Amino acid sequence: MMIAVRHLKNLRPVISCRQKHTLPELPYEYNALEPIISRDIMSLHHSKHHATYVNNLNAAEEKLAQAQAKVADMNTTLSLLSAVKFNGGGHVNHTILWQNLSPSCSQPTCPFLKAVEQDFGSWENMKNQLSAASVGVQGSGWGWLGYNKLMKKLQIATCQNQDPLEATTGLVPLFGIDVWEHAYYLQYKNVRADYVKAIFEVANWQDVSARYEKAVC
Repeated sequence: MMIAVRHLKNLRPVISCRQKHTLPELPYEYNALEPIISRDIMSLHHSKHHATYVNNLNAAEEKLAQAQAKVADMNTTLSLLSAVKFNGGGHVNHTILWQNLSPSCSQPTCPFLKAVEQDFGSWENMKNQLSAASVGVQGSGWGWLGYNKLMKKLQIATCQNQDPLEATTGLVPLFGIDVWEHAYYLQYKNVRADYVKAIFEVANWQDVSARYEKAVC
């Protein structure tokens, strides 16, 4: 558990007056990313899987607020924090994912492209390293291109399940590849490598570039 027990009291005023999380609308139609990602996958991924993370996150936070309002029950609190982390991570990760994808071909901005070339040697090296890391995730998880603010450089990392990149590694998330089977199985079956290779064809590099320029500020 990444959240220290000493911080539990600090969560109370935040959760008690929080607004409920909502499912973000896609910036394109469900069929917009075809043939790379089918309408069926996008519909299920967004309206079912992401929606479930949002609903479960709201429920977990509500129960956590109720538990903290009563006599301290550490076991209940810790189990609820685990649910908040999992479903909150799923909500955060997918919200980034939808913006990271686009039906329109886009090019990276010059500052981001230069950073990629500096930190990886070339654009193709970055793609190859990110692809290999994503394909190599054991079980379910994510492959990420992130920015390390301390080292002032781009880095590739992987996260298990729905662990959020920044909370887990400290890296600012720029571009994520969802390698849970629900993200590709209906179309690519068990060949994850084909899905990962294809995802770059619908990558929204303008969005990734904007995230990079915000991260370095």
